[in-house]
Formats: sequence, C-alpha cells, structure tokens
Amino acid sequence: MKKTLVLASLIATTAAFAPVSVSYADDMGLRICEYVAANDKNRLRSYLKQKNLKLRKVFDKIQCNGENLLVFAAKSKALEAGEFIIGKTPAKVVARSIDEIAKHSAHLAEEAKDRVN
Repeated sequence: MKKTLVLASLIATTAAFAPVSVSYADDMGLRICEYVAANDKNRLRSYLKQKNLKLRKVFDKIQCNGENLLVFAAKSKALEAGEFIIGKTPAKVVARSIDEIAKHSAHLAEEAKDRVN
C-alpha cells in the first residue's frame, strides 16, 4: 500500500512540474522577442540580467516568427536592440546572418560587417 501511494505521489509531482518548465521557456522566448520587436534594448538587457542569461548562450535556441533574433530585429527595424544583439553574439554567428540582415536593414548589416571584421 505504501509503495503504491509513494509511486502515485511521485508520478503526480512529476506531472505537475513538467508543463511549468515548458511554458516558462516559451514565456522567456516570447518576452525576448517582444523586447526586440519593440526596440527596447534596456528592457532586453535587464530581462537577460534578471534571468541570469547570456545572449550568446540562448541565441540559437530562440526563434521569433521563424527567424533568428538578428534577422527578426532587422525586419522589425529595431536598430538599438539589433546593435545590442550583434555586440553580444559571437562574430561567427553574426557572419552567418549578414546576407539576410542586409535584405531588411542596411544599418544593421553595416554593424554586423564591422563586428565580423
């Protein structure tokens, strides 16, 4: 009887916490995308600091409207947020996105080229 009770409570506890982590991660990505779309560099910076995140660590994991953060910033004409993202991501990652950035924002493409060189 005790084994059944312990097993049932363990399963219930695991099931209760599993959806929280998924929605928490989705919420973090959504917030970062919202701050980039709003061109709010200060809120983006403070949110990353508050959650103890490094942009270079989460850059590959976050997609905004199916695009990476740099291309999304260029499409959204978010120059300040885009410059911040370019400065915080590795030059190799920025180099991969230069052509796509240039289609949407000449200013961010110049910043990206300066970062790579």
